[in-house]
Amino acid sequence: MPTEDSPGPDLRHHGDAEVRDDGAALVDLAVNVRADTPPPWLRERIAASLTSLAAYPDGRAARAAVAARHGLPVERVLLTAGAAEAFVLLARALKVRQPVVVHPQFTEPEAALRDAGHTVERVLLRPEDSFRLDAALVPERADLVVIGNPTNPTSVLHPASVLAALARPGRVLVVDEAFMDAVPGEREALAGRTDVPGLVVLRSLTKTWGLAGLRIGYALAEPEIIAELERAQPLWPVSTPALAAAEACVSPRALAEAGHAAHRIAGDRAHLVAGLSALAPRGVRVAGPAEGSFVLVAVPDAAAVRQRLRALGYAVRRGDTFPGLGNDWIRLAVRDRPTANAFLTALATALD
Repeated sequence: MPTEDSPGPDLRHHGDAEVRDDGAALVDLAVNVRADTPPPWLRERIAASLTSLAAYPDGRAARAAVAARHGLPVERVLLTAGAAEAFVLLARALKVRQPVVVHPQFTEPEAALRDAGHTVERVLLRPEDSFRLDAALVPERADLVVIGNPTNPTSVLHPASVLAALARPGRVLVVDEAFMDAVPGEREALAGRTDVPGLVVLRSLTKTWGLAGLRIGYALAEPEIIAELERAQPLWPVSTPALAAAEACVSPRALAEAGHAAHRIAGDRAHLVAGLSALAPRGVRVAGPAEGSFVLVAVPDAAAVRQRLRALGYAVRRGDTFPGLGNDWIRLAVRDRPTANAFLTALATALD
């Protein structure tokens, strides 16, 4: 079973670091937030909430809206300041002894667990297996298992049945679905399921709607787990503008728009993957099949290629800070086809 106990890579490095300071003028393929967001109607809803800033936030309406969106009672919903806050709450509130994080994936869950004093065991999925999960790799002793779906950065979409099979009595199973609304039809989603014991599903509204600066997400779980997480939250953890955004983003209009965007992303991703695959004779390899709003790519001498791409005007996400990936990986956000075409030209130059 591939495991690793030492922290190793920098778990606190994220894609936004690539576009700060001298990277601010670069074409951003490093951050997995959808371009051209938030849309005008959402900005208007958020702006209208500013007249209520003198009052303390009241999350009841937004919580009820999220619950209705997933067909759940409100007792199964907790609003959070982005999905990242939920990882901190889980690490601090749950009395677990043997947490396991399945990598490569978003590194914040492990960082939060380590900060809370936990010893974290890693299960490392392999590129030879297309980073697909074999449930047998997860040790039976694990009382907390964390996995992404679709997984950042591999873009793998695991079957819901395989993930549900990880559930055990006495185990909390955390599935990070931050990018699930970028999957057409949200197939393989576990959000809304109440038949999987110990299941915690995390969702983010920052990726599809371009709200990374607002911080809004939520957790779906059994009422007992939600109550534990809520006790660990500070008072009024989600701002009034973020609550307004949450309520707006689960409306029928928003869900329809997100569905259209997911199909558009799938088409743009296929175009990008085709262009990358054409560079296979030069050592470019796409992990796949990719199902998210980003792709993971192996390129020769990736560190040097990243620097050449910066000089050509493009920021991409380094892959070596993800446990289980080495120095030859980069992650690319899916963008529109003209942007992809220009990037592919730059990448061909950078490979030289």
